[in-house]
Amino acid sequence: MHVFTFVSFTSFAMRHADNTKTRTPRPALPASALRPLTLLIASALLTACAAVGPDYREPPPVDIGSGWTLPLASESQSADLARWWSALDDPILDRLMGTALAQNLDLRQAAARIDEARALRDRVAGDQMPTVSVGTSVNRRGQSKNGPLPVGSIPGMDATQTIYDAGFDAVWEADLFGAKRRALEGASARLQATEVEAQGVRMRIVAEVARTWFTAVGAGYELHAQQATLDTLQQTLELVRLRHALGDASAADVEAAYAQWTAVNALLPDIQARQRAAVLGLGVLLGAPPERELALLDGPLAPCTLRALPVGERADLLRRRPDVLAAERRLAASSADIGVATAELFPKLSIGVGGGFQALSTGNWFDASSSRFSILPLISWRLFDGGRVRAEIRAREAAEQQAALAYEQAVLAALGDAERALGDYHGGLDTLERRAMALDAARTSYGYAKARYAAGDVALVELLAAQRSLHEAETAAARAHTSATVQLVALYKALGGGWEVSSTMPSAAHSPTDAAAMEHLASQSAERETLTHLIINRPTEGAKP
Repeated sequence: MHVFTFVSFTSFAMRHADNTKTRTPRPALPASALRPLTLLIASALLTACAAVGPDYREPPPVDIGSGWTLPLASESQSADLARWWSALDDPILDRLMGTALAQNLDLRQAAARIDEARALRDRVAGDQMPTVSVGTSVNRRGQSKNGPLPVGSIPGMDATQTIYDAGFDAVWEADLFGAKRRALEGASARLQATEVEAQGVRMRIVAEVARTWFTAVGAGYELHAQQATLDTLQQTLELVRLRHALGDASAADVEAAYAQWTAVNALLPDIQARQRAAVLGLGVLLGAPPERELALLDGPLAPCTLRALPVGERADLLRRRPDVLAAERRLAASSADIGVATAELFPKLSIGVGGGFQALSTGNWFDASSSRFSILPLISWRLFDGGRVRAEIRAREAAEQQAALAYEQAVLAALGDAERALGDYHGGLDTLERRAMALDAARTSYGYAKARYAAGDVALVELLAAQRSLHEAETAAARAHTSATVQLVALYKALGGGWEVSSTMPSAAHSPTDAAAMEHLASQSAERETLTHLIINRPTEGAKP
């Protein structure tokens, strides 16, 4: 239920005509009538800076431990994470990244979401300004001569009239207790969260382009290794056939060598299909038809060089992860929502002003005697609402608690992602190093076996065993390199790489309110909190005192 109190001041002029036209001057409003209205408006303007509800403060620090769980020699350093792919010296990857960042459809959707959030914020900001509408009308109407108004018996008054009207109406609601300011704070925080989430989409797209490209390169590397193995088996098969022709090898030996060659040859189509699928995926990521980058299959795909990554301090992660920053901004928005709900406990003041010109003919439409003017202050206060406002405040407070827990969860999840990615990448580098050692040993062993077989010192079964070991070592090394490269991409993503932090929002610890307003809010904090406490805790209607 609302209680309304209003004061209306209007002035109007009516023209009565006999045989000649006369004009009645518009009486001026007395100063005694304007004085209460002036005091009311001045009081509203003086108190408009007050804002109920809690002032946002950054969340309490989450326990993130003392450092990384893995011993890192380069912990004090930090890699350049904004454009981390540039350090890999891959011109094709640089081109793919530039195209994806400009044309990827997910990024363009994220940009549209930012525009939507910015428009919503601007709409909230527009609520603080007066609403002004203008209009012009020409109204032709006929009145009943037998109605309650005896039109036919009034001299000079026609039953049919044309009324010309032009004017404006303006309405402004004073932000007495900061509801609009809190709403603007919440909308601004949500805009910042959307901007950071868009950077999270950018980070994901960068990682996906790199992962897909490295998958294609890794498939090419594995295909090259398998082709080298196939060439080696082909040489062995020719050698066995030559020895069979000389009578030193049996037909079974030839069939065994041929069987091993066909087994490796059967693996090539699957690898080629995986490489083609990865390149087709690149086309979609670049916002183009899938076949756009198929020409990459015709060129050499050289694997990149992998090395240890300096990850910097563990706490730096919280300043780079978009999900953590977005969770903090959502918490700020939830805090502002409490103030919006709390302001419903207090009175609202709206002031309407209207004016214009109204006449029965166009000749004197805009004369001074045809002017009209009105002022309508309106005060409303929800005194009895069944406890709905206080229930809404409790709901907003619970939502803020959820946002705080979501922020803490985002911090811990970010740390978990980074720790896992760091462990996977270090394990991948270790595996790659050991696979390289195994490959060198397999190549040496095969070289000895081939020379001894050519000299007739060993049987074919020993040569084929050495070939299988070499084939397995080459395949394992190629797959280990691809796996480590993909793990490097995952590590960059877990560390928040792929976007420039300084290009987004201001420090999360500051609300969008300017410094002067913050100082004014602080000066009125004690009085406002006392008043809020008294109103929030007043008995609900029907409740016992």
